[in-house]
Amino acid sequence: VQLQASGGGLAQAGGSLRLSCAASGRTFSRYVMAWFRQAPGNEREFVAAISWSGGSTSYAGSVKGRFTISRDNAKNTVTLQMNSLKPEDTAVYYCAACYQSRDIVVALSTQYNYWGQGTQVTVSS
Repeated sequence: VQLQASGGGLAQAGGSLRLSCAASGRTFSRYVMAWFRQAPGNEREFVAAISWSGGSTSYAGSVKGRFTISRDNAKNTVTLQMNSLKPEDTAVYYCAACYQSRDIVVALSTQYNYWGQGTQVTVSS
């Protein structure tokens, strides 16, 4: 699976950005998809994940209620809608994929074996 993330940029606090990740290669609909982020000097952290069907999602506490992950299996894309952005959301955002035999969500980065190149999100105060 090859992943290509896009949509990052600069936003003001309180604003919105929409990230997209396009997947190519194997059967997208059997891959759990997720977004992680890494700020300078910090470890990579989980942001959100979505199951095969889109029926299950999981969010980090810091983004719950502000970010929404979704997927379109017909278009092989996963999207992260980010609203009410805060300066602490500033980071490089990565999309990731892992094959699962069940329709579940996965939050551990070590479970993901396919990663996109990252897209920068900068939120100014």
